[in-house]
Amino acid sequence: MNLLREFAQEAAVAVTEMPEALNGILRPECAAIVWDRQPLARFQDWLDGLAPEQLPKTRTILRPADVQRAVTRICDLHETPDCAEREMLIGDIAAMAHIFAEVMETDYLRMRLDVITNNACRKFHIDAVTARLICTYRGTGTQYGIPTDGPDPEHISTVPTGSPILLRGTRWPTRPASGLLHRSPPIEGTGETRLMLVLDPVEDPNDDAELHLIH
Repeated sequence: MNLLREFAQEAAVAVTEMPEALNGILRPECAAIVWDRQPLARFQDWLDGLAPEQLPKTRTILRPADVQRAVTRICDLHETPDCAEREMLIGDIAAMAHIFAEVMETDYLRMRLDVITNNACRKFHIDAVTARLICTYRGTGTQYGIPTDGPDPEHISTVPTGSPILLRGTRWPTRPASGLLHRSPPIEGTGETRLMLVLDPVEDPNDDAELHLIH
């Protein structure tokens, strides 16, 4: 695992090519970690060629073991073409959920699949969660950086498409906070469509305000 101290010594972003190294987020010096990987060309071409309404979209709370079945149902609801590439997408999301749940030691996840065509979350921020995994399957990836002289970072890095980033949130127990901010890239007016997976740990699903519905 290669630790990249791009912005400040106390706020490192780690980059790894091994999914098992995502537990590096537990290291005190690690503010975020990127699993750097290259999607298969035929998979990316298929996904990029789908109409926006065919992309799976949902917001739900579930156990990691139920993710594969849930995403399959979501794909059916949105008429995502049934093919080998669809199975690759479903399997990858399920694997991502399993890995993230193991790192965070959680029995439940909040899963969000978003189809974005505007400037959603374009302001740099820190999420009000313990930690969050974001993977942009289609379109420009999440951007991150650390402010120096103003509210926004001057040096902005972009996570590669298809590469998950695991970020600490404001509820992470380690103090002081790293200062690392992130945002969705501004794409309004470009015609770009993004497909983004977001996973959060859920301690008690009965206390969570969000609906446990697939839509």
